[in-house]
Amino acid sequence: MAKRVHRPREDAEFNFILGMSGVPVLAYFTGTWPKAVEPCRLMDLVVGGIADDYAGRLTVVRADITRCPAVTERYGITGAPSYVLLKEGEAVAHGTGPMTTAEVREFLDGHL
Repeated sequence: MAKRVHRPREDAEFNFILGMSGVPVLAYFTGTWPKAVEPCRLMDLVVGGIADDYAGRLTVVRADITRCPAVTERYGITGAPSYVLLKEGEAVAHGTGPMTTAEVREFLDGHL
């Protein structure tokens, strides 16, 4: 995973990153249960590339659902992988399931 992807260990760290970002945030939610592991691993590569390509225009945060339960609940996340595009802390777009790089770009470009 790209070094540009933040990986908070808890809700407070996620909120800190969100508060410090001066650009929109792509929050990418992952899970560790068996059916979520493989799709999330595949998305790590896609999201890492997106973080590099959108550097300076977007902050990318990879949040584990079990480590950030309050954030997960706040944004209505019910499965993994899931995505929320945040502007000034407010959700402007949601996505769920594995996506190709082109699909993630379309998701972002339609809302940035």
